[in-house]
Amino acid sequence: MKIVSVVGNRPQFIKSAPLSLELHKTGIEEIVVHTGQHYDRALSQVFFEELGLAEPRHRLDLKTADPAWMEPAIAETLFAEDPDLVLVYGDTNTTLAGARAAVEAGIPLAHVEAGLRSGDLTMPEERTRIEVDRIGAILFCPDERSSATLREEGVHGEIHVVGDVMADASRRFAPIARKRYPIAFEPKTYAVATVHREANVFPPRLARIVQGLNQIKMRVAFPAHPRTRYQIRRQQLTLAARVLLLDPLGYLELASLVSQANVVVTDSGGLQKEAYWYGVPCVTLRPSTEWVDTVAVGANVLVDDDPDAVGSATTAASMPKRRPVLYGDGHASERIAKVLLATMRGR
Repeated sequence: MKIVSVVGNRPQFIKSAPLSLELHKTGIEEIVVHTGQHYDRALSQVFFEELGLAEPRHRLDLKTADPAWMEPAIAETLFAEDPDLVLVYGDTNTTLAGARAAVEAGIPLAHVEAGLRSGDLTMPEERTRIEVDRIGAILFCPDERSSATLREEGVHGEIHVVGDVMADASRRFAPIARKRYPIAFEPKTYAVATVHREANVFPPRLARIVQGLNQIKMRVAFPAHPRTRYQIRRQQLTLAARVLLLDPLGYLELASLVSQANVVVTDSGGLQKEAYWYGVPCVTLRPSTEWVDTVAVGANVLVDDDPDAVGSATTAASMPKRRPVLYGDGHASERIAKVLLATMRGR
C-alpha cells in the first residue's frame, strides 16, 4: 500500500510525525510531498530534523501560499507516484490544494482533523474544512462533536473518531523538549504570544494586538512569524520592553517554552490545544475557534483584537480545577494506521 502525505507548514509537520512512525510500523509506504508553503528554515526544515521525520521525496518549493499554484504541481506528483490514497491534514492552503489535486488525479482522499467548524465563514480555514470534508473518502475526526457535525452535513466519506494526532505529538515530544531546551525564564512567570494568521497581521488588527500585548503585566516571549515581524516594522509598531521579540522557534523549543508558561496568547488553532494539554490557560486572538471545547471548559478565552481584553484576560487566566480529557488519549495515530490498513486490505 502506498500513501502520499501532503504537508507544507509547521502544524502539518508536527501532526504528521507520530502518524508517519505508525505507518512505517504497519508496513504502509508513505511518500511525503512538501509544498513549501512555509519555506523559512525555522518553519520547515528544522521540523524534519527535530522530529526525526523522513525527508520528503518531493519538495515542490513553490514558495507560495496560493492553492491555485500548488494544485497542479501536487497533481503532477500524484500522477507520477500513483498512490492508493492521498492524506491531508487540517485546514491550510496546502490542505485545500492537496485535496483538489487528489480529486483531479482520481485518487481517494483521507482528511485528518475532519469535522471541525468555527462557524465563521469569513475565515479561509473554515471554507477549506467544509470543502475538504465534502470530497474526502475517509474522514478522521478528533472527537464526537466533529463526527456529529459531519453526519449533520451529510458527507459521503467514511467517518472515524480517532482522537487528535497533535495529542500524540505532545505526549511523545514534550518531555524531550523540556530536557533539550531549558528555558531562560522562571517557569510560570511569563506569557508566550504567537500571531501569524493573515487576518491578524495587517492594519488595523495588528496594531490593536500589539497594544494588547503591551498591556500584559508579565514578560512576554513573542516568537514571531517572518510575515508578522515584517509587518511590525512596516507599520512602525512599538513593543513594550517586557515583550521580547524572538526568531521563529522549532517545535521542540516552542513546546518547552509553552509548557512552562503562565499563559499563552495566540491566534493558532494548534497552540490552543497544546496549551490545554500542558495545563496552561489560553487567550485567543480570534472572535471564534474550531476548538470550542477548550472554551466550554473555561481553559480558553476569545478576545479577538480587543487590547483591553487581552490585558485583562491574561491577568485573570486560569485552568479549570477539573480538566477533562479533550481530543483523545494520545493514540490517534495508531487508530488511523489501523483504519487505513483495513481499508486498503478490503479493496
